[in-house]
Amino acid sequence: MLDRDLVAEVLTAARAGGAEWAELFMEDTLNTSIGLLQGAVKDVGGGNAYGAGIRLLYGTRVVYGYTNDTSRAGLLEVASALAKSQGKTGQTDSAGAGGLDFRQQNVAQLYQVREHPAGTTKRQKLEIARRAHAAAQVGHVKTTDVTYVDVAQRVLIANSGGVWAEDERVRSRLMVRAIAEDGTHRADGFAGPGASMGLEFFDGTLPEEAGAEAARLANAMLYAGYVPAGRMPVVIGNAFGGVIFHEACGHILETTSVAKNASVFADKLGQKIAGSCVSAVDDGTLPGAWGSINIDDEGMPAERTVLIDKGVLTSFMVDKVGEMQTGYRRTGSGRRQNYTYAPASRMRSTFILNGPDTPESLISQVKFGLYARTMGGGSVVPGTGDYNFTVNEGYVIRDGQVCEPVRGAALVGNGAHDLMNITGVAGDLAHGQGMCGSVSGSIPTDVGQPHILISEITVGGR
Repeated sequence: MLDRDLVAEVLTAARAGGAEWAELFMEDTLNTSIGLLQGAVKDVGGGNAYGAGIRLLYGTRVVYGYTNDTSRAGLLEVASALAKSQGKTGQTDSAGAGGLDFRQQNVAQLYQVREHPAGTTKRQKLEIARRAHAAAQVGHVKTTDVTYVDVAQRVLIANSGGVWAEDERVRSRLMVRAIAEDGTHRADGFAGPGASMGLEFFDGTLPEEAGAEAARLANAMLYAGYVPAGRMPVVIGNAFGGVIFHEACGHILETTSVAKNASVFADKLGQKIAGSCVSAVDDGTLPGAWGSINIDDEGMPAERTVLIDKGVLTSFMVDKVGEMQTGYRRTGSGRRQNYTYAPASRMRSTFILNGPDTPESLISQVKFGLYARTMGGGSVVPGTGDYNFTVNEGYVIRDGQVCEPVRGAALVGNGAHDLMNITGVAGDLAHGQGMCGSVSGSIPTDVGQPHILISEITVGGR
């Protein structure tokens, strides 16, 4: 993507102000989006994000700049400005091109794309969206909103430590919203499967499955009453149910929070922070998974990081700056939305591992409570883990049986507290896909878990 001698010259110029370390991140990204509203095309979009960012470290202090002019003059202009930003001067022109011995990083490919988005037509992509729309036309569904997206991001990461790594990240996703109504009642459902794959991801019946799932949820909740409020046991469903762990616990296990002592777990390494039935990982190596990465945005290979082992906190998610600030080992967790952001420690595919129970056995233990089969979005207070999440699909549990559907439920709690209240974990691990926002932008991440039982949590109702 760039000549090595030029990159060496730019990094050397950037360090002329006394920086101890310099990094260049370049990307060339193509994306496509196609939206359908009730089967009719409402928009077709796409674009090209192209540019480079330069990061300097003065100890643990970060200076960052970026440009979409990747010519020699454009890159050296940014490098010179960054070098001078610290009030020091040095040679920022063409001297010092030598002295950097880049080592080609061997990038192991976790998935081989078979149908690259660039090699397929918009008509083929439109057909995928139409298949999902058609499958959602069941029951009381009156409106569907379907969006197809794909992204192909080529990246180069080079730094003054000699790393030279290049990779391409290809992702595809389908998002389906179905709205059911009968003139008096109204409910909607959502499904959003995605993967680090090309269009082969949609082989078989996957678009139909996404449409059918969105319609199922909308129809199931159409005539639901309102949930009773109070403290009660809750069984949370698998797959996207893991969004609570991701938001309320995952973010405070990133060194972005830990290094600032803005995490309740900052001093808990090696201590018990969850029930003994809970083990959790952040895994960037699942082949083809939406949140997987061959290398992170600092050029480090992906890994599987065990965060919690039988209730004991065993690791944080650590990027380069986090390693320098805390002394904890890097975990290949440095990620960013694009070249306009400096990287930070971020999640990849974060999930609770399988346990020995079954969903039925967890539900059978509840005399009166809530079955939160499908979770929605919510909000979290950074640093404390206090959260409030909506339940998109909920049912009352009475005497160990799933009974009538209920709407309007919200789970209100604290991640650190509620981890200790998980008393049962089933063996039906599944994953859900989403976009995660933080200091380094919005990135694709997986959440996941089996069904779990929380012995007591506050359920907010109408």
